[in-house]
Amino acid sequence: MAAFIPYFVLSPNTIMSILGYIKGPDKTVPTPAEDWRQATVDVVIPALNEENTIALCLESVARQTLKPRRIILIDDGSSDNTIEYAKTFCEINDMELIAIKRKEPIGKTPTIKRQSREFDSDVEFILDGDTIMESENYIERTVQELYQGKGIASACGTILPLRTKDRKKVFASPSLQKFLSKVPEASNDPSKNFFTRLYRGITNLYRGALYLFLQHFIYRGQMVFFGTMTNPVGCAVAYRRKYIKDLFDHYEPILGDDLTHSEDIFIGFALLNKGYRNIQLTDVYARSLEPEVPSLPRQVYLWSSSFLQSCYYFNSLLMTPFKSFKRFLNNIRNKRKSDKEYLEKRKIQEPYRQSFGIEHSKKYGRPMGWVLMTSAFEKVTFPVTLLILMILGLWEVLAITVIVETVLSLTLLAIIAKGRRVEYFFKGLLLTPLRYFLLMFDLFTIGRFAVDLWILKNRKWRK
Repeated sequence: MAAFIPYFVLSPNTIMSILGYIKGPDKTVPTPAEDWRQATVDVVIPALNEENTIALCLESVARQTLKPRRIILIDDGSSDNTIEYAKTFCEINDMELIAIKRKEPIGKTPTIKRQSREFDSDVEFILDGDTIMESENYIERTVQELYQGKGIASACGTILPLRTKDRKKVFASPSLQKFLSKVPEASNDPSKNFFTRLYRGITNLYRGALYLFLQHFIYRGQMVFFGTMTNPVGCAVAYRRKYIKDLFDHYEPILGDDLTHSEDIFIGFALLNKGYRNIQLTDVYARSLEPEVPSLPRQVYLWSSSFLQSCYYFNSLLMTPFKSFKRFLNNIRNKRKSDKEYLEKRKIQEPYRQSFGIEHSKKYGRPMGWVLMTSAFEKVTFPVTLLILMILGLWEVLAITVIVETVLSLTLLAIIAKGRRVEYFFKGLLLTPLRYFLLMFDLFTIGRFAVDLWILKNRKWRK
């Protein structure tokens, strides 16, 4: 019993985040070489059958304190009124819109790639058509943080579920009221069916608690410790356009557009592999439409499989713990080369500074590689161990493991939910069965990945 309890109750990711809070952030005061106020920003909106949210999405862009140079809507072969509603909203509210209509869906990856090549902005801001920026300074804050250092490649805010009351609040705005007067058939409530509302409500409860735990504890601890998270949350993220263009120029000849089952996870890994950072802000918020409960397993499969696929492609990052001593010696050598006078003369300071380049990652790994290794190990071993306990009939050990892990998780959730601790404790308790179902569903993901990797030799991983 003792072999299972300590590991899964205090998992590597939990320990890593706690150590991050104890260690504290890099105390280097940044002296940016570029002024973020001079950066040009293009908002790119990939959309597929988003007629129920596209006007809300555009309204949130119109409210931003930092106005983008262009708003580019890529309709990826929608069969509904997405592009018509978008054009109407922008026409009514005097917004310039570049609308590109595809005949059939080709995916989000080509959209990010093409716009990084076809336009010349400094920042490519990706905003999904089913996402709204709740904070009016969302773009401003992400761009501001993006320019705090050359090593920062992506910046996103805190992402929360889009609820019915959030939709109603946005639809009450003057710009949406003008839109509805012109297009009364545009429904402000896509969940007319009782079961649709029920399913989405359960998902929002689950994702609300999960996002709070991940973003305000796990990811935040990683950010403090390493200055980065694994990957940006791709529904509302600011990228340095040149970095993204260079990324696709490197990987397209090798992989085409088959960048795993989730492009933002692959992009995040690829940026880490180059020595860049993905940061998340906790003072600005966006809300994204979540899938209904029956669709959750598929989305979890896409995310989990993409993580495993990215681990396969960026194996050098996962091997970081085994390269630690080599990196330690290299750091000592570099310190000897840099005397105190040189450091004092350096004008451009950047927290979490590290060498750039894929070759450096191959040779020394990256500090964030510790998180990737422990995350991969945890993702595979936890559900597999629970399955083994069930097969062996060790029900008492299984029960104690699940109970203690659940109690600790709920306690941590309650601690970080300031002002709503009791509410989130019981929300988490209510949703524990769903959490464990999705956790065990990862067994399917792991099995499918293993078959693709070692039996079918399939590398065509595309959403």
